[in-house]
Amino acid sequence: MTVLLTKEEKAQIILSHKKSLTYSRYNMEIDLLQENAKATPDTSVLSTLNERMEDIDEQLSALDAELTAVNALEE
Repeated sequence: MTVLLTKEEKAQIILSHKKSLTYSRYNMEIDLLQENAKATPDTSVLSTLNERMEDIDEQLSALDAELTAVNALEE
């Protein structure tokens, strides 16, 4: 038996993933703020956080593209 998702269900799944990534990114922004507040910030921690935030930005862009494609679908 094949179960097909509706356009709305697909959009909700994508939006849920975007929300989760947005929470993760904001947590990293707070981690970055804390690390920079130290007398001697650890440059490797800063670098890792920046790289992870860039990865999330790329994932969010991919999800935006998928959401656009889903919204263009006809039901």
